[in-house]
Amino acid sequence: MIRIYTLPVILLIAMTAVPAKLMAHEPLFKHGVQVFLVRPDGSLLDYIPEYGSVTLGEDNAGRPTLLDHQGRLVATEMTARELETYRSRVDNNASRSAREPGGWSNRGAPDRAPARPSRPQSPDQILRPPFSATPEPEQDYNQRPAPQRPSTASIFDMNVVALQVYLDRAGFSPGVIDGHMGDNVQKALTAYHEATGETLDADKDREKILASLSVNGGLPVTTYRITDEDAAGPYLASIPSDYSEKARLEHLSYTSVNEMLAEKFHMDERLLKRLNPEADFTRPGTTIKVIAPGAPKRAKVSRIIADKTLKQVRAYDESGQLVAAYPATIGSSDTPSPSGTVTIERIAIDPNYTYNPKKNFQQGNNNQVLTINPGPNGPVGNVWIALSKPSYGIHGTPEPSKIGKTSSHGCVRLTNWDAQELAGMVSKGVTVVFTP
Repeated sequence: MIRIYTLPVILLIAMTAVPAKLMAHEPLFKHGVQVFLVRPDGSLLDYIPEYGSVTLGEDNAGRPTLLDHQGRLVATEMTARELETYRSRVDNNASRSAREPGGWSNRGAPDRAPARPSRPQSPDQILRPPFSATPEPEQDYNQRPAPQRPSTASIFDMNVVALQVYLDRAGFSPGVIDGHMGDNVQKALTAYHEATGETLDADKDREKILASLSVNGGLPVTTYRITDEDAAGPYLASIPSDYSEKARLEHLSYTSVNEMLAEKFHMDERLLKRLNPEADFTRPGTTIKVIAPGAPKRAKVSRIIADKTLKQVRAYDESGQLVAAYPATIGSSDTPSPSGTVTIERIAIDPNYTYNPKKNFQQGNNNQVLTINPGPNGPVGNVWIALSKPSYGIHGTPEPSKIGKTSSHGCVRLTNWDAQELAGMVSKGVTVVFTP
Protein backbone atom coordinates (compact mmCIF):
# COMPACT_ATOMS: atom_id res chain seq x y z
CA MET A 1 0.00 0.00 0.00
CA ILE A 2 1.35 3.42 -0.89
CA ARG A 3 1.71 5.60 2.17
CA ILE A 4 1.91 9.34 2.72
CA TYR A 5 5.34 10.26 4.04
CA THR A 6 6.88 13.45 5.36
CA LEU A 7 10.65 13.25 5.93
CA PRO A 8 13.55 12.37 3.61
CA VAL A 9 14.62 8.75 3.29
CA ILE A 10 16.58 8.15 0.12
CA LEU A 11 19.33 6.23 -1.64
CA LEU A 12 21.81 7.77 -4.05
CA ILE A 13 22.72 7.02 -7.63
CA ALA A 14 25.44 8.50 -9.79
CA MET A 15 24.07 9.86 -13.04
CA THR A 16 25.37 11.80 -16.01
CA ALA A 17 23.12 13.00 -18.81
CA VAL A 18 19.40 12.57 -18.06
CA PRO A 19 16.96 12.54 -20.98
CA ALA A 20 14.22 15.12 -20.47
CA LYS A 21 11.53 12.61 -21.37
CA LEU A 22 12.28 10.64 -18.20
CA MET A 23 11.72 13.60 -15.90
CA ALA A 24 8.17 13.59 -14.49
CA HIS A 25 8.90 16.12 -11.75
CA GLU A 26 11.43 18.69 -10.69
CA PRO A 27 14.78 16.90 -10.21
CA LEU A 28 16.27 16.42 -6.74
CA PHE A 29 19.96 16.73 -6.03
CA LYS A 30 22.34 15.86 -3.24
CA HIS A 31 25.96 16.96 -3.54
CA GLY A 32 25.24 17.72 -7.18
CA VAL A 33 24.10 14.14 -7.90
CA GLN A 34 20.62 13.63 -9.34
CA VAL A 35 18.32 11.11 -7.68
CA PHE A 36 15.69 8.85 -9.26
CA LEU A 37 13.39 6.54 -7.32
CA VAL A 38 11.09 4.46 -9.51
CA ARG A 39 7.72 2.97 -8.60
CA PRO A 40 6.87 -0.61 -9.65
CA ASP A 41 4.79 0.72 -12.55
CA GLY A 42 7.78 2.63 -13.94
CA SER A 43 6.69 6.09 -12.85
CA LEU A 44 8.92 8.30 -10.74
CA LEU A 45 8.33 8.51 -7.01
CA ASP A 46 7.61 12.21 -6.64
CA TYR A 47 7.28 12.47 -2.87
CA ILE A 48 9.69 11.98 0.04
CA PRO A 49 9.07 8.97 2.33
CA GLU A 50 9.01 9.45 6.05
CA TYR A 51 12.10 8.54 7.98
CA GLY A 52 11.69 5.12 9.57
CA SER A 53 8.59 4.21 7.55
CA VAL A 54 10.50 2.30 4.87
CA THR A 55 13.34 -0.20 5.02
CA LEU A 56 16.20 -0.92 2.65
CA GLY A 57 16.57 -3.96 0.44
CA GLU A 58 17.94 -5.08 -2.90
CA ASP A 59 16.28 -6.50 -5.97
CA ASN A 60 17.67 -9.41 -7.99
CA ALA A 61 19.75 -7.01 -10.07
CA GLY A 62 21.43 -5.65 -6.95
CA ARG A 63 19.66 -2.32 -7.10
CA PRO A 64 18.68 -0.70 -3.77
CA THR A 65 14.97 -0.75 -2.98
CA LEU A 66 12.63 0.93 -0.50
CA LEU A 67 10.06 -1.36 1.11
CA ASP A 68 7.09 -0.56 3.30
CA HIS A 69 6.56 -2.47 6.56
CA GLN A 70 4.50 -5.12 4.79
CA GLY A 71 7.38 -5.90 2.46
CA ARG A 72 5.82 -4.16 -0.52
CA LEU A 73 8.02 -2.39 -2.97
CA VAL A 74 7.70 1.38 -2.73
CA ALA A 75 10.50 2.30 -5.12
CA THR A 76 13.70 1.05 -6.75
CA GLU A 77 16.84 3.09 -7.26
CA MET A 78 17.70 3.28 -10.96
CA THR A 79 19.86 5.13 -13.43
CA ALA A 80 18.19 6.82 -16.36
CA ARG A 81 19.20 3.96 -18.65
CA GLU A 82 17.88 1.36 -16.20
CA LEU A 83 14.63 3.29 -15.89
CA GLU A 84 14.11 3.38 -19.65
CA THR A 85 14.81 -0.36 -19.94
CA TYR A 86 12.52 -1.15 -17.01
CA ARG A 87 9.64 0.84 -18.44
CA SER A 88 10.03 -0.93 -21.76
CA ARG A 89 9.93 -4.32 -20.04
CA VAL A 90 6.84 -3.41 -18.02
CA ASP A 91 5.01 -2.25 -21.14
CA ASN A 92 5.96 -5.36 -23.10
CA ASN A 93 5.16 -7.89 -20.38
CA ALA A 94 1.79 -6.54 -19.23
CA SER A 95 -1.19 -6.79 -21.55
CA ARG A 96 -3.20 -3.62 -21.96
CA SER A 97 -6.41 -5.20 -20.71
CA ALA A 98 -5.00 -7.01 -17.70
CA ARG A 99 -2.52 -4.50 -16.33
CA GLU A 100 -3.61 -1.57 -14.18
CA PRO A 101 -1.49 0.58 -11.83
CA GLY A 102 -0.97 -0.80 -8.36
CA GLY A 103 -0.06 -4.36 -9.22
CA TRP A 104 -3.51 -5.82 -10.04
CA SER A 105 -1.91 -8.22 -12.51
CA ASN A 106 0.96 -10.58 -11.78
CA ARG A 107 2.11 -10.17 -15.35
CA GLY A 108 3.02 -6.53 -15.02
CA ALA A 109 5.23 -4.68 -12.59
CA PRO A 110 5.66 -6.46 -9.24
CA ASP A 111 4.07 -5.03 -6.12
CA ARG A 112 6.58 -6.74 -3.88
CA ALA A 113 10.33 -6.59 -3.99
CA PRO A 114 12.12 -9.84 -4.90
CA ALA A 115 12.92 -11.97 -1.87
CA ARG A 116 16.47 -10.88 -1.26
CA PRO A 117 17.91 -10.24 2.20
CA SER A 118 17.46 -6.67 3.31
CA ARG A 119 20.37 -4.51 4.24
CA PRO A 120 20.75 -3.64 7.91
CA GLN A 121 18.05 -1.20 8.93
CA SER A 122 19.79 0.89 11.56
CA PRO A 123 19.11 4.64 11.37
CA ASP A 124 22.75 5.32 10.53
CA GLN A 125 22.36 3.41 7.29
CA ILE A 126 19.40 5.45 6.08
CA LEU A 127 20.51 8.67 4.44
CA ARG A 128 18.53 11.73 5.41
CA PRO A 129 20.08 14.81 3.75
CA PRO A 130 17.96 17.73 2.56
CA PHE A 131 17.23 18.17 -1.12
CA SER A 132 17.35 21.10 -3.52
CA ALA A 133 15.91 21.73 -6.96
CA THR A 134 19.33 22.55 -8.41
CA PRO A 135 22.78 20.97 -7.91
CA GLU A 136 24.41 22.05 -4.66
CA PRO A 137 27.97 20.71 -4.34
CA GLU A 138 28.32 21.87 -0.73
CA GLN A 139 25.80 21.38 2.05
CA ASP A 140 25.95 21.01 5.79
CA TYR A 141 24.49 17.59 6.60
CA ASN A 142 25.06 17.92 10.33
CA GLN A 143 21.90 19.99 10.58
CA ARG A 144 18.73 17.93 10.84
CA PRO A 145 16.39 18.77 7.94
CA ALA A 146 13.02 20.33 8.60
CA PRO A 147 10.05 18.01 8.02
CA GLN A 148 8.70 18.16 4.49
CA ARG A 149 5.15 17.15 3.67
CA PRO A 150 4.63 16.18 0.06
CA SER A 151 1.62 17.01 -2.03
CA THR A 152 -0.92 14.22 -1.72
CA ALA A 153 -1.99 14.78 -5.32
CA SER A 154 0.16 11.94 -6.64
CA ILE A 155 -0.16 9.54 -3.72
CA PHE A 156 -2.92 6.96 -3.83
CA ASP A 157 -3.46 3.26 -3.21
CA MET A 158 -5.02 1.19 -5.99
CA ASN A 159 -6.33 -1.33 -3.47
CA VAL A 160 -8.28 1.52 -1.86
CA VAL A 161 -9.45 2.64 -5.30
CA ALA A 162 -10.86 -0.85 -5.89
CA LEU A 163 -12.59 -0.80 -2.49
CA GLN A 164 -14.07 2.64 -3.19
CA VAL A 165 -15.41 1.48 -6.55
CA TYR A 166 -16.89 -1.62 -4.91
CA LEU A 167 -18.69 0.50 -2.31
CA ASP A 168 -19.82 3.04 -4.90
CA ARG A 169 -21.40 0.33 -7.06
CA ALA A 170 -23.11 -1.17 -4.02
CA GLY A 171 -24.77 2.16 -3.16
CA PHE A 172 -22.61 2.88 -0.11
CA SER A 173 -20.81 5.89 -1.44
CA PRO A 174 -17.25 6.76 -0.42
CA GLY A 175 -17.74 10.17 -2.02
CA VAL A 176 -14.98 11.18 -4.40
CA ILE A 177 -12.90 8.15 -5.43
CA ASP A 178 -9.33 9.20 -4.70
CA GLY A 179 -7.42 6.16 -3.43
CA HIS A 180 -7.30 7.36 0.20
CA MET A 181 -8.72 5.61 3.27
CA GLY A 182 -10.40 8.72 4.63
CA ASP A 183 -13.41 9.23 6.89
CA ASN A 184 -15.87 8.97 4.02
CA VAL A 185 -14.59 5.49 3.15
CA GLN A 186 -14.78 4.38 6.77
CA LYS A 187 -18.38 5.62 7.03
CA ALA A 188 -19.27 3.77 3.85
CA LEU A 189 -17.71 0.57 5.23
CA THR A 190 -19.74 0.90 8.43
CA ALA A 191 -22.97 1.35 6.48
CA TYR A 192 -22.10 -1.55 4.19
CA HIS A 193 -21.53 -3.78 7.23
CA GLU A 194 -24.85 -2.70 8.73
CA ALA A 195 -26.65 -3.58 5.51
CA THR A 196 -24.89 -6.83 4.62
CA GLY A 197 -23.16 -8.07 7.78
CA GLU A 198 -19.90 -8.20 5.83
CA THR A 199 -16.64 -6.46 6.65
CA LEU A 200 -14.16 -5.38 3.99
CA ASP A 201 -10.46 -4.55 4.09
CA ALA A 202 -8.74 -2.95 1.10
CA ASP A 203 -5.63 -5.11 1.45
CA LYS A 204 -6.83 -8.36 3.03
CA ASP A 205 -9.86 -8.64 0.75
CA ARG A 206 -8.18 -7.39 -2.38
CA GLU A 207 -8.67 -10.56 -4.43
CA LYS A 208 -12.27 -10.94 -3.29
CA ILE A 209 -13.04 -7.33 -4.19
CA LEU A 210 -11.42 -7.54 -7.61
CA ALA A 211 -13.10 -10.87 -8.37
CA SER A 212 -16.51 -9.43 -7.47
CA LEU A 213 -15.90 -6.29 -9.50
CA SER A 214 -14.78 -8.33 -12.50
CA VAL A 215 -18.12 -10.12 -12.78
CA ASN A 216 -20.23 -7.12 -11.74
CA GLY A 217 -19.31 -4.22 -13.98
CA GLY A 218 -15.66 -4.97 -14.68
CA LEU A 219 -12.39 -3.98 -13.06
CA PRO A 220 -12.31 -0.66 -11.19
CA VAL A 221 -10.28 1.12 -13.88
CA THR A 222 -11.33 1.13 -17.50
CA THR A 223 -10.56 3.14 -20.63
CA TYR A 224 -12.54 6.00 -22.12
CA ARG A 225 -12.18 7.78 -25.44
CA ILE A 226 -12.62 11.56 -25.24
CA THR A 227 -15.35 12.64 -27.66
CA ASP A 228 -15.79 15.80 -29.73
CA GLU A 229 -18.60 16.79 -27.38
CA ASP A 230 -16.38 16.31 -24.33
CA ALA A 231 -13.70 18.59 -25.76
CA ALA A 232 -16.15 21.21 -27.05
CA GLY A 233 -17.83 21.96 -23.73
CA PRO A 234 -18.92 24.70 -23.26
CA TYR A 235 -16.60 25.45 -20.35
CA LEU A 236 -16.10 28.50 -18.16
CA ALA A 237 -12.70 30.01 -17.52
CA SER A 238 -13.53 30.18 -13.81
CA ILE A 239 -16.45 30.28 -11.39
CA PRO A 240 -16.86 33.57 -9.49
CA SER A 241 -17.47 33.34 -5.78
CA ASP A 242 -19.80 36.34 -5.65
CA TYR A 243 -23.44 35.40 -6.17
CA SER A 244 -24.24 38.55 -8.16
CA GLU A 245 -21.53 37.59 -10.64
CA LYS A 246 -22.83 34.01 -10.76
CA ALA A 247 -26.28 35.38 -11.58
CA ARG A 248 -24.91 37.07 -14.71
CA LEU A 249 -23.74 33.74 -16.17
CA GLU A 250 -25.98 31.82 -18.57
CA HIS A 251 -24.92 28.45 -17.17
CA LEU A 252 -22.71 27.33 -14.28
CA SER A 253 -20.72 24.92 -16.42
CA TYR A 254 -17.58 22.96 -15.71
CA THR A 255 -14.30 24.82 -16.05
CA SER A 256 -12.38 22.13 -17.93
CA VAL A 257 -12.66 18.77 -19.65
CA ASN A 258 -10.84 17.05 -16.81
CA GLU A 259 -13.22 18.51 -14.20
CA MET A 260 -16.17 17.20 -16.22
CA LEU A 261 -14.57 13.78 -16.72
CA ALA A 262 -13.62 13.46 -13.06
CA GLU A 263 -17.21 14.10 -11.98
CA LYS A 264 -18.61 11.85 -14.69
CA PHE A 265 -16.55 8.96 -13.35
CA HIS A 266 -16.94 9.82 -9.63
CA MET A 267 -13.23 10.47 -9.20
CA ASP A 268 -10.88 13.09 -7.86
CA GLU A 269 -9.33 15.28 -10.55
CA ARG A 270 -5.87 14.59 -9.16
CA LEU A 271 -6.38 10.85 -9.48
CA LEU A 272 -7.54 11.33 -13.08
CA LYS A 273 -4.36 13.24 -13.88
CA ARG A 274 -2.19 10.75 -12.01
CA LEU A 275 -3.63 7.86 -14.02
CA ASN A 276 -3.06 9.81 -17.23
CA PRO A 277 0.13 11.85 -16.78
CA GLU A 278 0.71 12.21 -20.54
CA ALA A 279 -2.90 12.77 -21.63
CA ASP A 280 -4.20 15.85 -23.42
CA PHE A 281 -7.76 16.00 -22.14
CA THR A 282 -8.71 18.65 -24.69
CA ARG A 283 -7.98 16.44 -27.71
CA PRO A 284 -10.89 14.36 -29.10
CA GLY A 285 -9.98 10.74 -29.66
CA THR A 286 -7.57 10.58 -26.73
CA THR A 287 -7.94 7.32 -24.78
CA ILE A 288 -7.59 7.69 -21.04
CA LYS A 289 -7.90 5.57 -17.91
CA VAL A 290 -10.90 6.34 -15.72
CA ILE A 291 -12.80 4.85 -12.81
CA ALA A 292 -15.66 2.48 -13.73
CA PRO A 293 -18.26 3.33 -11.06
CA GLY A 294 -21.19 1.37 -12.47
CA ALA A 295 -24.86 2.21 -12.92
CA PRO A 296 -26.87 4.16 -10.31
CA LYS A 297 -28.47 2.01 -7.65
CA ARG A 298 -32.16 1.29 -8.01
CA ALA A 299 -34.41 0.89 -4.96
CA LYS A 300 -37.53 2.46 -3.50
CA VAL A 301 -36.63 4.61 -0.53
CA SER A 302 -39.30 5.37 2.06
CA ARG A 303 -37.24 6.98 4.81
CA ILE A 304 -34.01 8.98 5.00
CA ILE A 305 -31.87 9.70 8.04
CA ALA A 306 -29.59 12.73 7.89
CA ASP A 307 -27.06 12.09 10.64
CA LYS A 308 -25.49 15.43 11.60
CA THR A 309 -22.76 13.95 13.78
CA LEU A 310 -21.78 11.21 11.37
CA LYS A 311 -22.14 13.54 8.35
CA GLN A 312 -23.92 10.87 6.39
CA VAL A 313 -27.29 10.41 4.69
CA ARG A 314 -28.79 6.93 4.99
CA ALA A 315 -31.68 5.66 2.86
CA TYR A 316 -34.05 2.86 3.96
CA ASP A 317 -36.75 0.93 2.12
CA GLU A 318 -40.25 0.12 3.43
CA SER A 319 -38.99 -2.90 5.37
CA GLY A 320 -36.43 -0.78 7.21
CA GLN A 321 -33.51 -2.23 5.25
CA LEU A 322 -30.59 0.14 4.69
CA VAL A 323 -30.20 0.32 0.90
CA ALA A 324 -27.85 3.27 0.38
CA ALA A 325 -25.62 5.69 2.26
CA TYR A 326 -23.84 8.87 1.21
CA PRO A 327 -21.26 11.15 2.85
CA ALA A 328 -22.86 14.54 3.42
CA THR A 329 -22.25 18.07 4.56
CA ILE A 330 -25.12 18.95 6.90
CA GLY A 331 -25.54 22.51 8.21
CA SER A 332 -23.20 24.46 10.45
CA SER A 333 -23.23 26.17 13.83
CA ASP A 334 -24.18 29.51 12.19
CA THR A 335 -26.84 28.09 9.88
CA PRO A 336 -27.96 24.78 11.38
CA SER A 337 -29.99 22.23 9.47
CA PRO A 338 -33.55 21.40 10.58
CA SER A 339 -34.25 19.15 13.52
CA GLY A 340 -36.80 16.39 13.73
CA THR A 341 -38.79 15.03 10.78
CA VAL A 342 -39.64 16.70 7.49
CA THR A 343 -40.80 15.33 4.14
CA ILE A 344 -39.71 15.59 0.53
CA GLU A 345 -41.85 18.10 -1.38
CA ARG A 346 -40.43 17.95 -4.91
CA ILE A 347 -37.39 16.96 -6.95
CA ALA A 348 -35.72 19.21 -9.52
CA ILE A 349 -32.93 18.21 -11.91
CA ASP A 350 -30.64 21.00 -13.19
CA PRO A 351 -32.49 23.59 -11.11
CA ASN A 352 -32.16 27.33 -10.96
CA TYR A 353 -31.07 28.58 -7.55
CA THR A 354 -32.85 31.50 -5.92
CA TYR A 355 -30.79 33.46 -3.46
CA ASN A 356 -32.82 35.42 -0.92
CA PRO A 357 -30.77 36.98 1.89
CA LYS A 358 -33.89 37.56 3.98
CA LYS A 359 -34.79 33.87 3.97
CA ASN A 360 -31.43 32.15 3.61
CA PHE A 361 -28.07 33.69 4.53
CA GLN A 362 -25.99 36.72 3.65
CA GLN A 363 -23.48 36.11 0.85
CA GLY A 364 -20.92 38.90 0.55
CA ASN A 365 -22.56 42.27 0.05
CA ASN A 366 -25.53 40.88 -1.84
CA ASN A 367 -28.80 42.08 -0.29
CA GLN A 368 -31.12 41.52 -3.26
CA VAL A 369 -32.92 38.41 -4.49
CA LEU A 370 -30.85 36.75 -7.23
CA THR A 371 -31.61 33.91 -9.64
CA ILE A 372 -28.59 31.78 -10.50
CA ASN A 373 -28.86 29.63 -13.61
CA PRO A 374 -28.40 25.84 -13.58
CA GLY A 375 -25.16 23.94 -13.86
CA PRO A 376 -22.94 21.49 -11.98
CA ASN A 377 -20.94 24.40 -10.57
CA GLY A 378 -24.01 26.19 -9.25
CA PRO A 379 -24.60 26.58 -5.49
CA VAL A 380 -26.80 23.45 -5.38
CA GLY A 381 -25.09 21.47 -8.13
CA ASN A 382 -27.39 19.73 -10.58
CA VAL A 383 -30.02 18.29 -8.18
CA TRP A 384 -32.43 19.87 -5.69
CA ILE A 385 -34.62 17.70 -3.44
CA ALA A 386 -36.85 20.23 -1.69
CA LEU A 387 -37.94 19.56 1.90
CA SER A 388 -41.15 20.60 3.64
CA LYS A 389 -39.24 23.13 5.71
CA PRO A 390 -39.05 26.18 3.39
CA SER A 391 -35.66 26.93 1.75
CA TYR A 392 -34.11 23.64 2.92
CA GLY A 393 -33.23 20.70 0.72
CA ILE A 394 -30.90 17.87 -0.20
CA HIS A 395 -28.78 18.87 -3.15
CA GLY A 396 -25.56 18.52 -5.13
CA THR A 397 -22.39 20.56 -4.90
CA PRO A 398 -19.83 22.28 -7.10
CA GLU A 399 -17.01 20.93 -4.93
CA PRO A 400 -17.42 17.16 -4.46
CA SER A 401 -14.04 16.68 -2.77
CA LYS A 402 -15.22 18.79 0.20
CA ILE A 403 -18.29 16.70 1.01
CA GLY A 404 -18.25 15.58 4.63
CA LYS A 405 -15.33 17.92 5.38
CA THR A 406 -16.91 21.39 5.45
CA SER A 407 -20.17 22.98 6.55
CA SER A 408 -23.21 24.06 4.52
CA HIS A 409 -25.80 26.80 4.88
CA GLY A 410 -28.23 24.47 6.63
CA CYS A 411 -29.07 22.16 3.75
CA VAL A 412 -27.83 18.63 3.11
CA ARG A 413 -25.11 18.60 0.49
CA LEU A 414 -24.02 15.49 -1.46
CA THR A 415 -21.81 14.97 -4.48
CA ASN A 416 -23.75 15.59 -7.68
CA TRP A 417 -23.73 11.92 -8.62
CA ASP A 418 -24.90 10.80 -5.17
CA ALA A 419 -27.68 13.40 -5.21
CA GLN A 420 -28.74 12.15 -8.65
CA GLU A 421 -28.77 8.55 -7.47
CA LEU A 422 -30.82 9.41 -4.39
CA ALA A 423 -33.23 11.52 -6.46
CA GLY A 424 -33.93 8.45 -8.57
CA MET A 425 -35.01 6.45 -5.52
CA VAL A 426 -37.25 8.93 -3.67
CA SER A 427 -40.58 10.60 -4.29
CA LYS A 428 -42.78 13.23 -2.74
CA GLY A 429 -43.79 12.38 0.82
CA VAL A 430 -40.70 10.40 1.78
CA THR A 431 -39.72 11.28 5.35
CA VAL A 432 -36.35 12.79 6.21
CA VAL A 433 -35.28 12.53 9.85
CA PHE A 434 -32.49 14.80 11.10
CA THR A 435 -30.60 13.26 13.99
CA PRO A 436 -28.07 15.06 16.21
